Amino acid sequence: MPTAGTEATTDTIRAYFDRLERGELDAPLDAYRPDARITIHGVLTEATREELAAYFGRLRDAMPDFALRVLSMTVEGDRAAVRWRATGTFAGPGRLEGFEPTGARAELEGIDLMVVQDGTIARTDAYANAMELARQVGGLPAAGSRAEARLLGAVNARTRAARRLGASKAEPIADGVCLVRGGFPMRIMNVYLLEDAAGVLAFDAGIEAMAGAIHHAAAQLGGLTRVVLGHGHVDHRGAAPRLGVRVLCHPDERADAEGDGGVHYMHFERLRPHMRVLMPKVLFPLWDGGPVTIADTLADGDEIAGFRVVELPGHAPGLIGLWRESDRLALVSDALYTIDPQSGRKGHPRTPHDAFNLDTERARASMRKLAALEPATLWAGHGDALTGDVGRQLERAAATT
Repeated sequence: MPTAGTEATTDTIRAYFDRLERGELDAPLDAYRPDARITIHGVLTEATREELAAYFGRLRDAMPDFALRVLSMTVEGDRAAVRWRATGTFAGPGRLEGFEPTGARAELEGIDLMVVQDGTIARTDAYANAMELARQVGGLPAAGSRAEARLLGAVNARTRAARRLGASKAEPIADGVCLVRGGFPMRIMNVYLLEDAAGVLAFDAGIEAMAGAIHHAAAQLGGLTRVVLGHGHVDHRGAAPRLGVRVLCHPDERADAEGDGGVHYMHFERLRPHMRVLMPKVLFPLWDGGPVTIADTLADGDEIAGFRVVELPGHAPGLIGLWRESDRLALVSDALYTIDPQSGRKGHPRTPHDAFNLDTERARASMRKLAALEPATLWAGHGDALTGDVGRQLERAAATT
């Protein structure tokens, strides 16, 4: 026997769809609560009832014979799942999602997941095959056609080009640690993927163009779960807004990660003449995905993914590295450079360029702090690893002016 709630929900949903079946496409205006939220996935997101009614109006303008019929309904308590079929002829005069009328006949099935409160609809999530509709009205080539093959070829070529320009495949560099290199053409931007029981953690997020490669590599390792920013400069936070996971950083780095990426304390006039314009006006905007929301913070001594957080301020106010005692592995973001930032050429370790530093002397002190750990292998935010007597190399670099 259905509950009273189920019966009331059934009556509300049936009355609404009866009106739609009769062609009353303004039915949402009084069938939904004033604060109702409606999502037609791929079309409307968190829309109001007025926006839904306007969308139905645009459908009628594009398909004058638009019709909807309920195929089945499942109701339990205050929730309902309604399967429906919509038909129509794309005769116009209105456009359909930007496409001009083609005269094509369309038929589409979908499902609405709905919630009812106090006799009115409070929430709807609607799902339908938008790609199939696009095929039917001529917005996409027919399945199996030569036109579809040409379209797929063009898209795949673009994808391959984007991969070449964006980032490399992940390369294992230590137990449970992989490196993704990015940046065209020299691939000098480093993002580290760390595996642990919670999933895959990305240490730093490189530049925006690396987002796809980071996701791809992390998916093969079990799926990306979070990002830890070594610091918030634009070439280290770049892909973070596109990765769709929680982002963490040091408390002192939060304002810059959520703001201008530290540009306010940089001194571009200390660069070579051509780089004074190229870096802030061309490269930074190209690299940066924009400010990123920080979900939580990490501080010196915190443990994450089998590593200990080490504070290394100077290049940035809240720069952090990750240290693993078991194999003496250090991942240190831009606590030091192993490249020339103006040419991209790899070379010996050096103090970060003072054009980008908050405090160069503090950066030198942080390099000495790293040297005291006596790493066996050290990977920075750019370039290749330091091995051998890493501590002595760091001490020498910190002393060089």
